[in-house]
This record gives sequence, structure tokens and C-alpha cells, in this order.
Amino acid sequence: MTSDGGAEAVPPDQIRAIPVRHPGRWVAGLVVLYLVVAVVGSVVQNPRFQWSVIGDYFTSREILDGLVVTLELTATSMAIGIGLGVLLAIMRLSPNPLVSSASWVYIWFFRGTPVLVQILFWFNVAALYPSFSIGIPFGPQFAEVDLTTLITPFVAGMLALGLNEGAYMAEIVRAGMISVDEGQTEAAQSLGMSRLLTMRRVVLPQAMRVIIPPTGNETISMLKTTSLVSAIAVTDLLYTTQIIYARTYQTIPLLIVASIWYLIVTTVLSIGQYYLERHFGRGVSRQRRETLLERWLRSVRSLRSPQQG
Repeated sequence: MTSDGGAEAVPPDQIRAIPVRHPGRWVAGLVVLYLVVAVVGSVVQNPRFQWSVIGDYFTSREILDGLVVTLELTATSMAIGIGLGVLLAIMRLSPNPLVSSASWVYIWFFRGTPVLVQILFWFNVAALYPSFSIGIPFGPQFAEVDLTTLITPFVAGMLALGLNEGAYMAEIVRAGMISVDEGQTEAAQSLGMSRLLTMRRVVLPQAMRVIIPPTGNETISMLKTTSLVSAIAVTDLLYTTQIIYARTYQTIPLLIVASIWYLIVTTVLSIGQYYLERHFGRGVSRQRRETLLERWLRSVRSLRSPQQG
């Protein structure tokens, strides 16, 4: 105490900070750890999973070929969906009521019908249109395409997934566009930039930080949605496993093989999505978002620091 009765000032370097204890977190962590150990132990010790069979088929040629088809279908469908989504979003925001209405009708139709129905429809579209002609309506035709040979099962699945994805991507891109302040567009127009140039140079680059996260989720969802093409006998990862276990009667091990490959590819896509979000989020937030590994390391350091102090 000082002579006037006040509290004596303590130098900052002599203050010892005692971290707040959170016993509830420790209890919750122990419960989760127990459940994880119990589940893992049950899975590993259960001989019915047939882990030796899973190891034999995991890198087999048939499975890897099916995985390649799945990746090709995912990449091509997302490319169609993203390109179509950008076009539909621009059309939806157009001041022309005919253009904006056409975009709205497309989005309404493809979001309102199931993906599996669309896949089956495109697979059987040649029954409605055996050939497709390009030319003047009710006039001369310049080119004709035979749809009976063009629409293979892979092409049917790619068109169905890509056209369906375009409807969802249109709403994602539109949300990103309207998130950009209108003053940016007005400033670009005052400089004499056209509407399309303003979209390409001003609006879309700023909208990417809003568009990237849901687009990453859509890509991951597309990877799993490709399994629906097994209904039209496309030899993707799922259909390949179905062919194998129909021959060997080892259903569970083959389904586990497919699930593990889906999880691996999903994890890689999630990591790529994280770094894309961090790249386009620069300048928006001063604090960089931590990865899961960095959060674990920070938690370990926080546990060690009180003991060392």
C-alpha cells in the first residue's frame, strides 16, 4: 500500500497472467476421444469388414479407371455449370425483361426437377430427336447431327449434370455480383466502360470472394452427385464397384473402397477450396484464417505455456 492508502502499482513485467481453466472443454474432449477410440477399435477388430479384400481392390485397375471417369465427369460438368452460370447470372441482371425472364425460366426448370430424372431424360433424348439440325426455322438446314450416336451414356450424364449445375451456379454468381457496391459500377460507367467490360474488370473480380466458397461446396457436391450416372451404366467409380461385387459377392468391402476414394478426393478439393478462399479474401480481413493443423498446434502450445511458466 502507498502512503495515501491507494494500491501500490505493480510493474507490468512482474504481473503473472493465469489462464482461465475450462474443465468443461476437457470433459467434452475426453468423451469425444473415448467415442473415437471405441468406434475405430470396433471397425478394426471386426473381421466382417474384410480389410484384406479392401487392400487388394483399392488400387486395382478397374477401380482406378472408374475413379478417372468420375473425375472427368466432375471436371467437365463443373466447367459447363460455371460457364453457364456466369452467363445466366448476367442475363438475370439484364435490364432487358425478355433476357432476364429467359434466365429465370431456365433456373426455375432445372432447379425444380430431380437430377436423376434429367439424367434419364438426356439418356433417352434420341427417342424424341433422333437428329438435330442447325439452320433457319422452316427454311434451309446447314448442318445435321445424329443424336443416336452422339449422346453416349457419358455425354448424357455430363449434359444433365452440367446443365443442372448451371442453374445453381447462376444464383451463386448473381449473389456475388449484387454483393459488390453499386458505386463501383457507377464509377466504371462514368469512365466510359461498357456493361460487359464492367462485369469482367470490376464486378466479377470483387465478387469472387463471395462466389468461391459456395462454388467449392458445389464442386464437392458434384463429385458425389456423379454417382447417379450409374443408373445409365456409366462406368464411374460407383458403377465399377457394383460390377465387381456383383461378380465376387463382396459388397461391403467394395463399397468401402469407393467411399475411401470419395473421401480422399473430397479432402483434396476441400484443401484447394481453402487456399482459393484465402487468396481471394486478401484485403477483406486482416486476420488470416487458420488451418485445422495450425489450430491444433496453437492449442498444444497454449497447453504447454502454463506449465513452462
